[in-house]
Amino acid sequence: MNNPSSQTISTLIWRSVIQAIILALLAGFLLSFVCGLLHHYKEKRHHIQQMAALLTTSASTADGADIVAEQVRFLLESEPSIQSILFYSTPQPIEDSNQAKRDWKNVLFADTVSFNYPVISNYIDSNRNYIDGNRNIKPSNTNQQPATYLANTVNQPSEANEVADNNALVGYINITLDLKRLRLYWFQSTLLLWLITTVIAILGVLYLLRKLHWPVKDIESLADACDVIIKNPDLKQLPVISQRFEFQELMQIKQTFITLFNRLQKIKQEYEAIADFEQQLYKKDISLDVQLHNFQSMITHELKTSLNAIVGGLQLLDYDALNIEQKDAVQIISKGSDKLVSSLDHIIQLNQIQKGQMTVASIEFNPLQLMADLLAKFEPIAQKRGLTLISRIHHIDYNLEGDAEKIQQILSILLSNAIKFTPAGQVTITSQLTHFSKSNRWQISVKDTGIGIDNNYIEDIFNPFFQVDSSKTRQYEGSGIGLPVVKQMAQLMGATIEVESTLGLGTEFTLTVAMPSQRQSRQLHSLDKLTIIYYYYHETGSLADELERLGAHVIYRQHEQLVLEDVSLKKVDMVMFAEDIAPSTAEFLTKRIRQSESEHRALVIYWYPQHQARHLEGFEHFLKAAGVDYCHSATYKDKALIELIKRWLVWV
Repeated sequence: MNNPSSQTISTLIWRSVIQAIILALLAGFLLSFVCGLLHHYKEKRHHIQQMAALLTTSASTADGADIVAEQVRFLLESEPSIQSILFYSTPQPIEDSNQAKRDWKNVLFADTVSFNYPVISNYIDSNRNYIDGNRNIKPSNTNQQPATYLANTVNQPSEANEVADNNALVGYINITLDLKRLRLYWFQSTLLLWLITTVIAILGVLYLLRKLHWPVKDIESLADACDVIIKNPDLKQLPVISQRFEFQELMQIKQTFITLFNRLQKIKQEYEAIADFEQQLYKKDISLDVQLHNFQSMITHELKTSLNAIVGGLQLLDYDALNIEQKDAVQIISKGSDKLVSSLDHIIQLNQIQKGQMTVASIEFNPLQLMADLLAKFEPIAQKRGLTLISRIHHIDYNLEGDAEKIQQILSILLSNAIKFTPAGQVTITSQLTHFSKSNRWQISVKDTGIGIDNNYIEDIFNPFFQVDSSKTRQYEGSGIGLPVVKQMAQLMGATIEVESTLGLGTEFTLTVAMPSQRQSRQLHSLDKLTIIYYYYHETGSLADELERLGAHVIYRQHEQLVLEDVSLKKVDMVMFAEDIAPSTAEFLTKRIRQSESEHRALVIYWYPQHQARHLEGFEHFLKAAGVDYCHSATYKDKALIELIKRWLVWV
């Protein structure tokens, strides 16, 4: 069904006014014609009644024949609309029909109309028929004939009987009007008046249209201003809206229109100011982040250099030549430098992880040998503190493939903390290995009987430099950087770290690492030498972990500037947007990536969560227009992910 075409208010007003004027003119002319003609007809009928009264009076006298004939002749000559004047001789009264009720029908539709007027004589016997009652006297060629008949009939002498009744009905005078001629004469007589009336009406209509043109002109001025604003979305200055006649309603609309435009401009300015401020904050945030990284790099480098000098100096000392006090001082210095070196190493590692400079290696190792090395390292320390270090191995000798160095470092930090925060009792390390059809799971737990951790601080202990007891006189020393390194390294490997603790009873940390099976080990290098930038907002997600397990070199980024620097300075194969990145952010960053690319073009992938699949059509077009190559629902299946990425690379 076609929608009706839109029309303007001015067109509607003009059409309505013209239609109303035409209808009013037609109705006025028709009504005036009918009413004027009817009035003229009634006046003519009243005039005929007067003439008929004169004729009947003359006809009722004894010597009125000549008078009647003269009167009839005069009437026929002076009144062209009278068609005939007849006399009907009859003593019987004719039924008087109500002519007044049919006046409007006669004047509009009838050709002729007749009127009967009774003739009463006081000297003729009405019972004698001097003229047959059925005799109809009609004029033939001349107008004198009906007058002669009327005169002879009225004054014929009586031969048989004398007048018996002085008031006897002799007959009727019939006067017939020619309505066609009546209408013609009336129209001719009123034609000039009609012309004058028409001219006056036209002048009045023109004046009315001219007055109606004033508001229409002002409305069109408002419409022109609206059209200019619609065609120019970036218009900063409202066009001039001329209101020549200043109608109150239109002035209110104009004022409202100006007010809304000014409000919109003000909101737009505020929005631009907020956008500029946000951009400044963003640049400042990036600058601070870069400065922080530079500061950390500088501090760690300077401290590392100084500590290396201290450690090197201590190693150059001849320990045997020192006395007891000197040996104690050297031990104190050596112990402090070792702690500082360990804390500094942790800070450097944490900084490298945050910058994406730390990668996960995959080598074959023996978990039993790794556990034996840890026990050999920490058992003397535990014994020195009066603790018992227990190991519980629940698997046979079996080689695994993964980053053994990072696993050993994580377990070293956990064992060191367990020994440090356990005044008395024991520390137990438990190893369990579970084999699945497609993978292996290695679970290592470190449990102590120490002071425990309040449940309110369980989530905070993995934040850098966090201390449960932050007072200067706290009993246990530490930098608060060990557990954040554990958390970051575990996430880097795709492992999980869980904590269970009871205040005053002890704490248990459980590290769970997914290891590939022998068949999966052959697939680890499927994405080898593939460099992928993974841009995320809050969490890296399992997808990035899967990419690393498949052999890809994944660079984690949370800042747009770092992504742009990597794309411009490195050969990046893919840039992937995590599920928690909004489509608008991905669109903006993709445009900047495409602008910064020079020689190598990276494949840009946008992963969207399953719940946004129904909105794919709403954002896919804009993302691809910005330069995104593929939009795909997040996939975590290794085999399907490998095939999908290889297919994308082939198409590119």
